[in-house]
Amino acid sequence: MKTLLDGLNEAQRTAVMAPLGPVLILAGPGSGKTRVLTTRVAYLMQEMNVDPWHILAVTFTNKAAKEMRHRVESLLGDQPRGLTMGTFHATCVRILRRETDNLQYYDRDFVIFDSSDQLQVVKQALKVLNLDDKKFPPNKMLNGISNAKNELITPAMYAASNYISEITRRVYSEYQLLLQSNNAMDFDDLLMNAVLLFEERPDILGKYQKRYEHILVDEFQDTNTTQYTLIKMLAARHENLFVVGDSDQSIYKWRGADFRNIQRFREQYPEAQLILLEQNYRSTQIILDAAKAVIRPNLNRVHKELFTVRQGGVPIVVREAYNEHEEAETILDSVESLMVEGYSGGDVAIMYRTNAQSRVLEETFLRAGMPYRLVGATAFYRRREVKDIIAYLRLVHNPADAVSFNRILNVPPRGIGAKTRQGLLDWAGNQYWQPAGALIRMATDPEVQHPFSGRALNALSRFGNMLSAWINLRDKVAVSDLLDVILEQTSYRDYLDDGTTEGEDRWENVMEFRGAAGEEADISLSAFLEQVALVSEADNLEETPNATTLLTLHAAKGLEFPIVFLTGLEDGLLPHSRSLDDGEELAEERRLLYVGITRAKDRVYLSHAFRRTFYGDSSVSVPSRFLNDIPQELTEGGSPSIRRRQSKKRISSWPGSSSGRQESSRRSTSANQYSEWSRPSSERSSGKPSAKSRDLDGDTLDETVRRPPGKPQFRSGLQVRHSRFGEGTVIESKLTGNDEEVTVAFPSSGIKRLAASFAGLEIIE
Repeated sequence: MKTLLDGLNEAQRTAVMAPLGPVLILAGPGSGKTRVLTTRVAYLMQEMNVDPWHILAVTFTNKAAKEMRHRVESLLGDQPRGLTMGTFHATCVRILRRETDNLQYYDRDFVIFDSSDQLQVVKQALKVLNLDDKKFPPNKMLNGISNAKNELITPAMYAASNYISEITRRVYSEYQLLLQSNNAMDFDDLLMNAVLLFEERPDILGKYQKRYEHILVDEFQDTNTTQYTLIKMLAARHENLFVVGDSDQSIYKWRGADFRNIQRFREQYPEAQLILLEQNYRSTQIILDAAKAVIRPNLNRVHKELFTVRQGGVPIVVREAYNEHEEAETILDSVESLMVEGYSGGDVAIMYRTNAQSRVLEETFLRAGMPYRLVGATAFYRRREVKDIIAYLRLVHNPADAVSFNRILNVPPRGIGAKTRQGLLDWAGNQYWQPAGALIRMATDPEVQHPFSGRALNALSRFGNMLSAWINLRDKVAVSDLLDVILEQTSYRDYLDDGTTEGEDRWENVMEFRGAAGEEADISLSAFLEQVALVSEADNLEETPNATTLLTLHAAKGLEFPIVFLTGLEDGLLPHSRSLDDGEELAEERRLLYVGITRAKDRVYLSHAFRRTFYGDSSVSVPSRFLNDIPQELTEGGSPSIRRRQSKKRISSWPGSSSGRQESSRRSTSANQYSEWSRPSSERSSGKPSAKSRDLDGDTLDETVRRPPGKPQFRSGLQVRHSRFGEGTVIESKLTGNDEEVTVAFPSSGIKRLAASFAGLEIIE
């Protein structure tokens, strides 16, 4: 006879059958934690005779809650009536709706404000307080308010320690009053108000404690202070608290999650039963061993000896490319090769640390006609800030473009309100002028008659003068230089980068776009905008089945794929530059890589670039320090720079040792020696001596191809042949460190910048 426990391994059975009381399940990736949690719910009802209305099961997403409910129904054969199962927010909404008669400032019909509503309320609060929203960006204020609510800090409790926090306190107080006057709560209020209600009314808390005798929590490592407090209060009477989590997969600190709640649970309930789920049902043992090696250096964690019945597996492939373009093209080639082996494009996921990294990948896939889908983000050229910058460039190129003009007339805010905008449009229409042309005339020609004065005239004239200057500049400087001027004069960075993670990400997108503008120095503004239009138009195509998935590491949590590519593994990207001086932040970056690796079932590819363009400047990158923790015997094709670092680590691990001091000076000479992965096949098999035939110290092995110091091998006008791009003409060549960077125009592929030691260019006589 089939039972609930059929198919469970020993640890899973132990968890499901655990005696009543506090239970902590630390579940490794792919270990079946959702199955354990849902089977526990069914076990309580079927084997322990617990009524479903005495059970509360909470998780973080509607998708997870729906899956949990479906699994419970499948196990029991019908829908358990009275079972409370859902997200934290949905659970709190139900409680607050029932108890609105006991709430001070709300009635039963209170509404829930989303993020855009919240932003409008913050702006209104700033206006009431007569505070400048340029000096105190609304997003930054809202972020501070949300952080306070996640820590269960009310406006009255908010302690200001400096000027900015004092402003935040005032805005928080006014913001909360405005919410209450609108009979509205934000998402953080749903949790905080439930806790405050329970604190103020022990009788109401007692009612819910009596109802919820058994409480189960999924993704416990992602709880914040308010959520942890809520659960602890509800469980205080019976202490039948069953929590499932994994501190190694806690990657949402930026939105309030605190993995230390697992440690707090162990301290709060010292008698709690601790069960480890270590058997993985997803990955090969090689993938698990690599993941364990990456996460092991993190402190204050319980080690899980992950294992699987899928012994062995394909080694982790570590690759070094010349730059982000070579990285993207080689990934594309690898995906095509995998498809020849029998995988589909939909089996593949490409993951990266920041949203801005998607641009080069998207463009590479679009050019090749390879379908992809973007998860958890807007396609690069659809992002608000990118569309703003494109609108600026389009308007400079074509002042008759009224659509672009309307988009950026008051972006960033420059004091041109709706009334002034309409007045300008009406006046321009009466003169039979396009709005931008009318604005320029008004600003530059004192003879032009117009209806504006005072602040409106000053604001319009300032923008008109800037626009006129940009138009005069457009044919005299490179597109990237023109863009720099626009960004500087509009203070666009101050507008975007408001101190929040989202603001930083948006600015990174702008800088990625700026980098795209600077890739071809001689391209005209018209040609550049044409390229952008063709790429962005392709974004509108319908999704194709079996498309490769592009996503950030944060968005990858909870997903799995047969093949995973992890890109941009360089210090400054992963780990991110924001984390390098903070031990806790650095530990979370390590957890991000751990999450990424453990999404893979069959194969993992790790890649980094010798050079990468940041903020429009191309510079030599340093391979991620995390790569050194992966044992060489688990990898193949590791880049020479990493192999050297691992070798030196074995020789001397003391900071300040002579080998350590020499490493940084040698990295620039060694980083352009690439693994077999990224060399054209003709170069690997030709047997001809080439400039990349070097030993691990960067010394040329073949004296016949040594380039005399200070003398380029290639010159402008030279005809060359590349194994992939065909024949082309050298535009320029310059020495960079111990290498030579050659710019070649290929009729079939466009302009390419290549490293001579890597490209294998053949001079055509």
